[in-house]
Formats: sequence, structure tokens, C-alpha cells
Amino acid sequence: MSNKQTQLIGFLRRELAIPESAIATALRHQEQDSNQLPMVLWQYGLVTLKQLERIFDWLEKVGNYEIGPNA
Repeated sequence: MSNKQTQLIGFLRRELAIPESAIATALRHQEQDSNQLPMVLWQYGLVTLKQLERIFDWLEKVGNYEIGPNA
């Protein structure tokens, strides 16, 4: 797991109180590209759209984390 993903998971736990089980589910279902974690959480109904927006805001704030298949 990359340092960026570890930071993201920490944010999900601390700031959004996303359960460990939800994060584990998303990690199992994400594609090879770990940058898809926020979208997988949303697609599986594990975060709300408002939470997804907060995740993207946080990712933008910390920088160097691109979302998408070419990231």
C-alpha cells in the first residue's frame, strides 16, 4: 500500500468515520489502480455523495493524488 493510500485511509477513518469494513470492501473491489478507492467507496454505497466531495476536496488539498485510470 502506498503512502498516499495510507494517508487517504487515515482521512477516511478520522474525518469521515468510514468503518474499517467499508474500507476493506472497497480495497478488495478496486482495480489495480489504487487511485480508484474513493470512487469504489461511492459506487458500492459506502460513502455519500457529500462525503465523496469531501474526499476529493481533501485529495486536492494534499496534492499529488490523481484520480482516474491514467493517474
